Amino acid sequence: MSKLLRIILLSSLSLAFCFPLSAQIGGDHTYTFLTLSNSARIAGLGGNALAVMDNDVTLSIANPSLITSEMNDQLALSYVNYFSGNNIGFAMYSHTFNKVGSFVAAIQFDDYGNIQGADAAGNKTGNISASEYALSIGWGRTLTNHFSIGANAKLIYSHLDVYNSFGIAVDVAGSYFTKDKLFTASLMARNIGSQIVPYQAGQYEPLPFELQLGLSQGLKYLPFRFFLLFTNLQKWDLSYTDTNDPKNQADPYTGEIKEKSGISKFADNLMRHIVIGGELTIAKVFSVRIGYNYQRRQELKLYERTGLSGFTYGVGFRVKMFNFSYTHATYQAGTPNPNYVTIALNLQGFSKNKRTSGQAD
Repeated sequence: MSKLLRIILLSSLSLAFCFPLSAQIGGDHTYTFLTLSNSARIAGLGGNALAVMDNDVTLSIANPSLITSEMNDQLALSYVNYFSGNNIGFAMYSHTFNKVGSFVAAIQFDDYGNIQGADAAGNKTGNISASEYALSIGWGRTLTNHFSIGANAKLIYSHLDVYNSFGIAVDVAGSYFTKDKLFTASLMARNIGSQIVPYQAGQYEPLPFELQLGLSQGLKYLPFRFFLLFTNLQKWDLSYTDTNDPKNQADPYTGEIKEKSGISKFADNLMRHIVIGGELTIAKVFSVRIGYNYQRRQELKLYERTGLSGFTYGVGFRVKMFNFSYTHATYQAGTPNPNYVTIALNLQGFSKNKRTSGQAD
């Protein structure tokens, strides 16, 4: 096991250096909605992707190598009341075809609601509309008792007032899992693609490409699972200098700004790549989840009141064919924060009930 983990980690780092180190992070790319967590379970564990083989169809939107035949005929809906009237979510359906593989069709959306428009001089011009969509087809296949692969193909449309854009992207992923499914490791390359039609002719913007490594470990004698996600492996330095941070203010007497030590800078950068989470499942019916995202905390915390910025927590219920998940995320203390709701249904359960009812008659 330790040898395999070393191989995965070394492969991830090798791939990271194969990609340009100028890869863009938040604010420098288009179609940012593709990076948002909109599954309540994923959000509850702090990240935007997970690695666990337990036939949860809602995880496939970020990690297609988790798509299995056991997901056949599952339907899932998710909704998030994001910030300032912004609404995001998805609808998806899975189906397995013999000798071809298992597929998941999904539509993601981000509706920005009504936005007050203004001209360059600040004069109000009335409400404008903005929304973005991604239609994806995911495919997954289990190669052996320990390995699976998968890919998502996406067609993207963005409408921002009078500007429109089309794009295409793919996600590719591979997963290793133990026979008992207690350990899972997934390597994911997400949002590889390009704009086909830019907002303005000739001005093409990069997509939010990201290389991720996800790990999860369940305990043998306790229904608890640890999650670890390494994000943005394609770029080491995710830090930035916030001039509003009191730590970055110049000394009033000397005018000097106190520099962080090399060890502090290294630790800060390392933690910006790490998301941790935990999930306790009781009687296979009720789950409690918590997650921590260090980078989110550093970017969104208020210096006079950090609170629980960067933490997420949620619950899940599984009753027969229904699976319900809820998460509350604390992005910033003292402000309205998003709530995530996801519902999944196993439609095969309905057909089984119909057959059983028919046989009884």
